Amino acid sequence: MNILDFITLTNISISLMVIGALGIMFLIKPLDKIIMLSLLEAGLFGAVVSFKYLDVAFIMALLSPISIIVFLLSLIKINEIRTKKEKGNNV
Repeated sequence: MNILDFITLTNISISLMVIGALGIMFLIKPLDKIIMLSLLEAGLFGAVVSFKYLDVAFIMALLSPISIIVFLLSLIKINEIRTKKEKGNNV
């Protein structure tokens, strides 16, 4: 039995999903959480492909980057609001 027999798309996808989920739970910074969410989505995409749901994988490939961009834009806007609020309280 070769160790390379355990390296399959399903095992890699499961490990990406576990790493992403643990990163989301234990990291503190919002940007780090968004990066871990994209890692989790990559694992989920690999799992969907390995189970041969290619129509669902196609939709995921289109919508996942859009959702990450929306999260990043909202994070930037929240940081702008927080800095304006802090400047308003200090004056």
